[in-house]
Parts: sequence; structure tokens; C-alpha cells
Amino acid sequence: MNMLADLHCHSLCSDGQLSPADLVDRAVEMGVSMLALTDHDTLNGLPEAKRQALDKPIEIINGIEFSCVWNGMGIHVVGLGFDELNPVMVQAVALQERRRLARAVTIAERLEKKGVQGVWEEANAIANGAQLGRPHFAQALINLGKVSNMAQAFKKYLGAGKPGDVKTEWPDIIEVVEWITQSGGVAVIAHPDSYKLTRTKLKLLLKAFKEAGGTAVEVVTSTMESSFTHRIAEFCEEFDLLASQGSDFHGPKPWTELGKFPAMPAGLTPVWSHWQ
Repeated sequence: MNMLADLHCHSLCSDGQLSPADLVDRAVEMGVSMLALTDHDTLNGLPEAKRQALDKPIEIINGIEFSCVWNGMGIHVVGLGFDELNPVMVQAVALQERRRLARAVTIAERLEKKGVQGVWEEANAIANGAQLGRPHFAQALINLGKVSNMAQAFKKYLGAGKPGDVKTEWPDIIEVVEWITQSGGVAVIAHPDSYKLTRTKLKLLLKAFKEAGGTAVEVVTSTMESSFTHRIAEFCEEFDLLASQGSDFHGPKPWTELGKFPAMPAGLTPVWSHWQ
């Protein structure tokens, strides 16, 4: 049987559009046999995803996507196959969730100072228990009649330099890699093409990541160009990194679907070999 792994996707528990259960069902429909739910800085969706997968032909891998910084730049690191009950992981997730909540409170306070009354309550109602992010505030601004669409919400209130553009003091990449590895997991650089790094800086990032204990890098995603995939494949060999893949699915879109991405280049060692 051909094994299809999708090791990067999101549910309603962070910024995705589907519940963890619906995500698992959709993955099965798409022929995915190994799925990692990698919500941003939270594990809240894992129990539901695992319950939904119990009687289905799909294996759920513990996953999370941590926010962190390297050289002052925001980087995302995916953790895979860790023990979610390990005290290091439990404390790390709680810390990240507190950071996200503090950012959300500040966004709401700033928007209310700009005359947007009730935005905190409206955004919370939209999030419905999920971690609050700027998309929830954007929808709240629409619902409250302040803007007519998401683009306007970001242009007027939430984009760079606007009141809702609140910076968060994320941890250093070294600390995040330690959280994952000390919990028995594998640390993976997520979507390396999204950081728009020069070849030299990308190599510096991968070198620092490897020295910190990082294990893998995503070489295939729904939107990564083939030329970049081949460049990252070369770096996998140069830095002795395992190769990961994932759709980074947030919801049904023409350009992204669970399990739908190009094949991994030949000659690479897939990250799932680490736990199989």
C-alpha cells in the first residue's frame, strides 16, 4: 500500500476552517494515511482528531506548529511525534498560549481606543473557544460594521503599522527545538520558502537549526515551487536533515488540499522513518 503522509495542517483550534474531526474525515477521503494536525501553539485539537481516527485507515501523529524567532525574524517550527503529556511540552504550550492571549487582549484594547466598541466580545464569539487571532478580529470588524471585508480590516486596523499590529515576544528557535526534542519529538522547519531568505541566509538558518538539535525541513508543500524544493533537497543532504512534507491546509482553497502536493524528490530520507 502506498503511504501518503500530510504532516502540516490546521483546524478550528487555531486558524483553520474545519473541526479536527472533519479534518480527519477529509484527509481519509483524500487518501491520506498519516496525518499530523499542527495547529499554531496549541494541542487542543489532538484528542478529537485521535478519537475520529480510531476506526479509520489513518494514523494520527502528534503535531504542533510553534512560533519562534531566529536572528530577529519570525520562523515557524513544526514538532512531530512528541509525547504530548511530557511536562516540558505541557509547559511550553501553556506559555505560548499565554503569549497569544496577551497579544489578543492588546489588539482588542487598541481597537476599542479607536472607537470599535464590543470587539473583544465579538471576536471571542467568532473564535468559539479557539485561540484568538487577527482573522477573528477582522471578522468582528465586519460584523460590527466598521469595514466591509477582510482586506479592508487589515488595511485599516490590523495590518503592518496599524493599531491591531501587535508584536509578540516569541521564544528563540533554539528554545523551541529543545521543547520538541526533550519531549521525544522531531523538530521541522516549516515552509522554508515563505521566509524569502537568500540562499546564504537560508543555509545559515538550517545550520543554526541543525546545531540546536533540529532534525528535518519541509521540502514539499502545496505552494512550494519545484525549483525551491530541489534547492532544499540539496540542503537536506548538505546538513544531514530528514525531509518532511505537508499541505499546510487551513481550509478548502483552489491552491491547497489535504494530501495534494508534488512527490518528495528521490534520495531523501523521509521524516517518518524516525518513528516507523
